[in-house]
Amino acid sequence: MGTKGKIALGVVVGVVVIGAVSANAGGDSDKENGGKDTSASAGRKPGGKTDGKNGTTKKAVKKAAFGGDGDFEVGKDVKPGTYRTTGNTDGLCYWERAKDASGEADSLIANDNVSGTSYVTVKATDKLFKSSDCKDWEAVDEKATGTAKSSRFKGDGGMYRVGVDIAPGTYRSTGNTDDLCYWERAKDALHSIESIRANNNVTGSAVVTISASDAYFKTTGCQDWKKTA
Repeated sequence: MGTKGKIALGVVVGVVVIGAVSANAGGDSDKENGGKDTSASAGRKPGGKTDGKNGTTKKAVKKAAFGGDGDFEVGKDVKPGTYRTTGNTDGLCYWERAKDASGEADSLIANDNVSGTSYVTVKATDKLFKSSDCKDWEAVDEKATGTAKSSRFKGDGGMYRVGVDIAPGTYRSTGNTDDLCYWERAKDALHSIESIRANNNVTGSAVVTISASDAYFKTTGCQDWKKTA
């Protein structure tokens, strides 16, 4: 499990089940509520530091929590918490939460292939976190807030944090073909079936209202989204 090119089990492509369908395998029954670069990263200091010599401002450097390749033991290599990886291309980034290190299908809790950004919450009860071909993971401050005002965002950008990366509202994506556009409103970053509030695969135009109470919005294979209300 977790090798290069690994396909996330249960990825939704062209199939949506009424109710809620996870884009990942495994059903994490715990109902815990938990893009683009934002101030959500843990340890980021707004405003950066001022260079005393010339008065210029240096941006704070984001510190990686752990690398994008490897198997990491939870509690030893990785602390429980929410993490983010950004800048991934071509869907080659693969991650996996596992309940043991057996490598068997039954050990899988949740997984995904990523283009763009992904947020993942690692629980204390997880035993292993696997990551392959991903950019480095950084810790996220779950209590951070923002003032996202952009009226557009990328349709293949991955996961966006509502209120931090993107603003709540109604958005439209047009010109989607072959049912490859998939969107998902989520209440946390556990990637379980219970995490999903609503989702859909779309051909043509897609319209979705993202609520302020949503934690994340996931979009893959879609044309860019533009705010309409």
